[in-house]
Amino acid sequence: MADARIIHGFHAVRGRLRQDPAAVVEIYVDAARADPRMGELLAQAKARSVRVLQVDGARLAGIAGSARHQGVAAKVEVRAAQHSIDDILDALAEPPLLLVLDGVQDPHNLGACLRVADAFGVHAVLAPKDRAVGINATVSRVASGAAEAVPYIAVTNLARTMRELKERGVWLIGADQGAERDLSELRLGGPLAWVLGTEGEGLRRLTRETCDELARIPMLGSVESLNVSVAAGVCLWEARRQRSHPPAQTGARVTT
Repeated sequence: MADARIIHGFHAVRGRLRQDPAAVVEIYVDAARADPRMGELLAQAKARSVRVLQVDGARLAGIAGSARHQGVAAKVEVRAAQHSIDDILDALAEPPLLLVLDGVQDPHNLGACLRVADAFGVHAVLAPKDRAVGINATVSRVASGAAEAVPYIAVTNLARTMRELKERGVWLIGADQGAERDLSELRLGGPLAWVLGTEGEGLRRLTRETCDELARIPMLGSVESLNVSVAAGVCLWEARRQRSHPPAQTGARVTT
C-alpha cells in the first residue's frame, strides 16, 4: 500500500470520500455518536464500500492526534500528484486563475487559503516545497474538503516556476501594501496568478521582483495588513467579479 496519513473532521473525511474514495483505507468514528450527521457519513462510507471502525473517544483522539476530531478520522493513502501545472493549463477552456503562496507555514492559514481558492474557482494553488507547511491533517480539516478539490502543487524553485508561468502568458500580480495601485485599478480578465506572502513579512524579495505587477488592497482602518487567507479572498473575489463584469478600457495595465 502507498504511504498513508490520518485526516480528521467531517469536512475533510467527506471531501476525500467524495473526491477519491479509493484512497480511503478505513474510517474511525466515535462509538458514542449516533446523530444524523454521523449517519450521513456512515451511509456515504457504506455506499463506497469503505471499512468503518467504531472506537472510543480517547482512542480516536490518539489516532487523530488531536481532540478536535469532531468524532471522525480516516486513514488515507498519500498518492503521488496526478497533475502538473502544464497539464492543468493545457486542459483549461478559460483563462487560468491561479494562487501562488510564498512561505505560508501555518496549517490553518493554508487550509483557509485552499477553502477560499475553491470558493472562487482557482485552477491550482502553487507553493514552495521549503518554507511552507504542505498538506497535512490540520490543513485538510480547516480546508473543509477543498484540499481534495483544488490541485495543490509544491515546487522546488518558486521563482523559476513563476518565470515559467510568465512564458505561458500568465500575468503575475503580487499583493503588496506598498504598491502604488490598488487592485481595483487593474484589469484582471486574462490569464492571471495572484502572488501572496505571509502576514507581516509579505513577499520575499525575489518573489516580489519576479512579479509583473504589484497591487495593494485598499485599507481604511488602523490595521496595516490582513491575514493571508483574507487577502487571498479579496484579491480572488475582485478577479472573479471583473471576469463576470469586465471593466471598461482604462489606462491601467491589462492582464492579457
